[in-house]
Amino acid sequence: MEQSELMVRRIKEGTVIDHIDGGKGLQVLSALRIDGRDGELITIALNVPSGKFKKKDIIKIENKFLKDDDTNKLAVIAPKATINMIKDFKLVEKRRVSLPNEIDRIFRCSNPDCITNSTEHIESIMDVIDKEGRVLKCRYCARVLDVNKLKYN
Repeated sequence: MEQSELMVRRIKEGTVIDHIDGGKGLQVLSALRIDGRDGELITIALNVPSGKFKKKDIIKIENKFLKDDDTNKLAVIAPKATINMIKDFKLVEKRRVSLPNEIDRIFRCSNPDCITNSTEHIESIMDVIDKEGRVLKCRYCARVLDVNKLKYN
């Protein structure tokens, strides 16, 4: 059997998102609105062999540090992910993502009749009713949302 190595350049400053469920990396980039237009280096590795999860995705983003809203989006898409903050080529902080009890303003309710989709400009609030199963419910209309079909604000 041939031994293979993953050779990916280290970053000086920025964020490494590791342990993303295999095949979800592009969805993570879309949710975080990272498209490379700002000129920063982005490294994406999809379906990398992993001892724990069979396959995983990895994203490295130079000169970008995730905000709390970004972390909440990530927790819904990839609940096993870790966020590694890098400064001067060194790991300075490592966080595991976890769903909060509620998520404000990040997702739009999928119910077109929900007040959050009206012209009244009411911000959405999603209650996390099952963290393990990643089940969200709109606080206003009580619709249970499919995490794979969420629309981001």
